[in-house]
Amino acid sequence: MPEEPGDSPPPPASGGEPLGGRWRDRSLADTPGPLAAVTSSAGTPRSDRAKPGVPDTIPALVDDAAARFGDREALVDGDLRISFLELRDRVRAMAEALRAWGFAPGDRAAVWGQNIWEWAVAALGVHAAGGAVVPINTRFKGDETALVLDASRARILFCVTDFLGADHLGLLRAVQGGLPESLEATIVMRGPVPPDAEGLSDFMARGAASRSRTAPSHPRPVWRSDACHIMFTSGTTGRPKGVMLNHGAVCRAYRSWASVIGLRHDDRYLIINPFFHSFGLNAGILACLMTGATMIPHPVFDVPSVMARVPQERISVLPGPPAIYQTILNHPDLDSFDMSTLRLAVTGAAPVPVPMIEAMRQRLGFEVIVTGYGLTEASGIATMCRHDDPPDTISATSGRAIDDVEVRVVGPDGAEMPRGEPGEIVVRGYNVMDGYLDDPKATVDAIDADGWLHTGDIGTMDAAGYVVITDRLKDMFICGGFNAYPAEIEAAMLAHPQVGQVAVVGRPDERLGEVGHAFVVPAVGAATGAAETELIDWCRDRMANYKAPRGITFVAELPLNASGKVLKHELRARL
Repeated sequence: MPEEPGDSPPPPASGGEPLGGRWRDRSLADTPGPLAAVTSSAGTPRSDRAKPGVPDTIPALVDDAAARFGDREALVDGDLRISFLELRDRVRAMAEALRAWGFAPGDRAAVWGQNIWEWAVAALGVHAAGGAVVPINTRFKGDETALVLDASRARILFCVTDFLGADHLGLLRAVQGGLPESLEATIVMRGPVPPDAEGLSDFMARGAASRSRTAPSHPRPVWRSDACHIMFTSGTTGRPKGVMLNHGAVCRAYRSWASVIGLRHDDRYLIINPFFHSFGLNAGILACLMTGATMIPHPVFDVPSVMARVPQERISVLPGPPAIYQTILNHPDLDSFDMSTLRLAVTGAAPVPVPMIEAMRQRLGFEVIVTGYGLTEASGIATMCRHDDPPDTISATSGRAIDDVEVRVVGPDGAEMPRGEPGEIVVRGYNVMDGYLDDPKATVDAIDADGWLHTGDIGTMDAAGYVVITDRLKDMFICGGFNAYPAEIEAAMLAHPQVGQVAVVGRPDERLGEVGHAFVVPAVGAATGAAETELIDWCRDRMANYKAPRGITFVAELPLNASGKVLKHELRARL
């Protein structure tokens, strides 16, 4: 496998100032003497210096892709087909529009929409302008989004107003208390534009007009230590936490990811994983820029549309959680679609049975199937199987550590457990987050003094370093590839007038891996408990579908231990 996937004879570089400035490190550019390492927020040195000539910021990736892949097809969205050069030009135009509006390096911009070309251009333009992107889950309701916008202090929001019948801006306006004070502008990427918002084309025209009136600007270069993403993930306390990730770590991690899976410049990549997730943003948009693969965003996972798009666009790469492949394999019309172009699948987040792997190869035509494990706090990646691992290894494990990252299984005292013995999985390396936004205590709780990120996941490690996830210290469950946190769900359900107490656990689901199930004690004085369907519908109106419980059991009391903590293992046993 080549060291740099997707390498090919570069086309002539076009003119213009680079988006990301120089390739080499800028974070300590004025420091005398050679730079050997960068220090993490936990105080441990990081040996994450980029190789000479290798882009280590996202704007530099855009420039590099334009220089290397030029007129090759970079992105396909409906009738729109643009090259890497054209993508770079659109990103530059977006960055200029942001600067003309008043966006400054270090500012935050939120992006809330489905997988469309505008999402990619908006996010990459924010990076090029020196800002951090705050991705918003498309399944979020207004309250959830307002919380993220307020916590991140995002100055500008890119959104859509007609996704699956939902008006994102309308949902946000309906929130009690109105829009967050930090939000100064709303740009509509697709859909009707209300009077107090601005359409994307008009916003980008602002940058062109500013460029024609003023002399060329020379903004400060983006540094690899700059924050590129603030990705919000809920914790066991129920409060969302903003994970701060930097350019250098993300670029390096996903160059490693692309190398391990063997992503190539001639691949055509159907991105069904949402852009708001590391799997869609980092392993999708950024990995394609690194390798020259064509990114083909898919807005909504629908089996017939995916199966139809594979032959239409000659799709060769189709990553996703196991539930996606199982749904395709179970579709009655599968044999009527030509899947012969498929070659590479990347999955994770749930066990992958050996029969599914065999069926993916025999019926879907995949040559390479790779699994992995990661979490947002580790830039979305920690361990991966390799493309030549046998099916039982791919099925039973989450792979071994990626290059230059350490993974251990430790006991309660922090000492490494013997191979095969269960313990908490901890991760150390350049991929570990810079910290939680405005939450130093949570950061210290997550990253110990030696720089180890405590994942809260329980697992074992074999003699070859392959990890098996067996349980979770946290109560989190994974529904269709999305992390769902019971404490957050429980806090929301307690707002229902007939809910006195509630405990949520994950239960197995053949299609989605796990779904939520709530045990509810009716509120004191409630004549009767709410009907199961009524309460489920109430939850779906107020939270993302993957969080909303799929079943409810009404009980007289919850099982508690001596300290009053709910014994969730007993509740799981009832299911």
